[in-house]
This record gives sequence, structure tokens and C-alpha cells, in this order.
Amino acid sequence: MQLLTKEDKKTDSEFKRLLGDEQFLRVPKVGDVIKGTVLSVARNEVRIDLPGYKTGVVRGAELFQESGEPAGLKLDAEVEATVVELENENGDVELSFRFAGVRRLWDSLQQLRASGAAVPAEVIEANKGGLMIRVNRAPGFLPVSQLSPEHYPRVAGGEKQKILEKLRGFIGTTLMVKILDASEAEEKLIVSEKAVWEDEQRSTLERFHVGDTVEGEVTALTDFGAFVKFSSGEAGGPELEGLVHISEIAWQRIDHPRDVLAVGDKVKSQIIGLQGSKIFLSLKRLTDDPWKTVASKYQVGQWVKGKIIKANPFGFFVELDPQIHGLAHVSELSDKPIHDPQEVAKVGDELEWRVVSVDPESHRLGLSLKKETAPAEEKTEEKKAEEPAAA
Repeated sequence: MQLLTKEDKKTDSEFKRLLGDEQFLRVPKVGDVIKGTVLSVARNEVRIDLPGYKTGVVRGAELFQESGEPAGLKLDAEVEATVVELENENGDVELSFRFAGVRRLWDSLQQLRASGAAVPAEVIEANKGGLMIRVNRAPGFLPVSQLSPEHYPRVAGGEKQKILEKLRGFIGTTLMVKILDASEAEEKLIVSEKAVWEDEQRSTLERFHVGDTVEGEVTALTDFGAFVKFSSGEAGGPELEGLVHISEIAWQRIDHPRDVLAVGDKVKSQIIGLQGSKIFLSLKRLTDDPWKTVASKYQVGQWVKGKIIKANPFGFFVELDPQIHGLAHVSELSDKPIHDPQEVAKVGDELEWRVVSVDPESHRLGLSLKKETAPAEEKTEEKKAEEPAAA
């Protein structure tokens, strides 16, 4: 058996070290991000030592990072670059600082998405669907639906041009957002301002409970309700905003919130629902339900004055007093068949109505213009119908 010399043992140890060095054994592929050490820096070229493999070179436009700034390298500095070509005309590995920077950028965006951290987004452009933004130099999109309630463009009728005008007002501003999706392969970055607002709202909402009364200001009116902003009660804390559905504005039927409210009105409302970061309010529940005492004011058979406030194919809505509205079905408007209620009366007409039903629990009161036939009169009519016709 041949004994190993001291020098042989040293060589063997070095060989084993290299075998165990992943960087030495790993042969890169195009697209890989690889580490190396700067060997030389020239005006249009940087040469990099790739340990255990070859020498790499970064040339021309690839010397610039994804931000457009030069890499600003020094000798012996450790750097990362992306493999563009495994062997160029000189036998070197062709590398790029730009692609490596892009990879690092998307990796950082993925980490931000996973952490749920809020990040600043610069608004650079707007379209009817939302805002084009930039996060850490990466272009992205903030959909209209992901704007916070404070910034959401509430436009009557949803006119797209007016929405666009409001969105353009954000160009040049910076909004705090969360990253919802970051895909390098699809070059897609989607962010949400609402998610940041929801986090702030959720922690503040822990102070409130269903049944609490809050005072605030009407900030917007829509077809489906009114938005009311109120204080969180914390010094320097965020303001909160809740929705009063149209059915929770007044006990009587209204066609639009503007019938009883205006933007800027100071109102008291009751919290009737808390769902996540959403707050549902009611104005009418802080007032007595007039329908509880309706039976003492209106009885079946009673004739009352009422003003027609709305006409539908199925009848009229009639205001008996500011709080109680009744419905006169088309079948109760005339003894003769009619096709359109407005053949009988018009909106604004004040007529005498007969109460035909009262249902306090369902908040319904039925009215009629038809005169009630007395029992004696009914028998007379029946007798006449039975008599033979005169010859």
C-alpha cells in the first residue's frame, strides 16, 4: 500500500472542499442570478470572477440597473448578475445587472405581499378603471374598487367621465397601499388602498358595538343610501364612515335619500351592523316607530284626506301625514276596470280615501277610492238583478 504524503493529503482535502462547495459544482443556466467578485471595471465593461466556473462579463446597457442608474461597482466587490448567455464570442459568461435588479425587485414585492405591510405608491396616471401607480420603481395598478372610502369617486349616476376627472386628481400624489398580487412572469402588480384602510378601521371599530349612537355628517348620497362620517373618539384617530341604507333613513317610504337629507347635514345614527370593516347605520331607529300607534289614528272604513306622491302601474302611494304613507291598489281606484292609475288621478292630487286595511307590523295601510256599499243597498241591487226584464 502506498502511503499518502503530507502534500497529497493537502491536495485531497482541497479537492473534497471543492466537491462540497455548491457554488463550485453548480453549472448556471440562462436566467439564473449568480454571485461573483468584480475583477476589473472599464468604461463599458465589468469583468466578474464566478468562483469554480468561468469569468463573466457585463457590457453596454446591461451595466445599468433596472432603475436606469449605473451599477457603480468597485474592485473586489461582491455582486449579483443574471446569466444572459453561457458563453459569448470570447468564451466568457455574458451577464446582466439589469435583469438581476428586476429579479430582486419582484422578490422584494413578493415579500411585501406575504407580509401584508403597507407601502407608499406614487400615482402616475389614471383611467376609468383606476390608477396607474409605481411601488419601488415597479409599475402597477390600483383599481377603483380598491380605493379607500375617502378617495372613492362617488358620482351620481356613475358617469364615467366624471369618475375619470376625480381619479386624475390623484396624479402626483402618494397613497399607502397593500400588495394584492405581484407576478413577475405576468408583469402584474395589483395594490389596494382599501386594505390599509380596513386594517386601520378594524382596530378602531373594536371600541364600537351594535346599538351605539354616533353623531356625524352626511358625506354622500346615492340611490341606495347615505354615507355618514363620524369621529372614532380617539385623539388624532381616523374618522369612520358608515352606510345608512335607504330603508333605514325614515319610517315612511322615500324614493331617494335626497328627499330627506342633504350632504353636510349633521345627524345622529345608530350602529345596527358591524361586518369586518363595514359599518351599517340607521337614522330611523332613533325615532319612535309611528306605525306602532297607527291603529289609533286610522281605522278600516274611515275616510281620510291624502295626497298622491307617486304613481306606479299597480297604483298610488298616498301621504296621509308626514310619517304614514298608504297604498291604493289600481283595483281600488274605480268600480270600472282601468289600465293606468293616472286615468283616475295625478301625482299631487289630494283626495278623500277610504282605509281598507291596516297592518302595523308590515308597515302597510291600504286605501280605496271606491265607496263602500251598504248591506241594504246590496240586497236591493241583488233583488233588481233577479227581477225579470219588463216586456
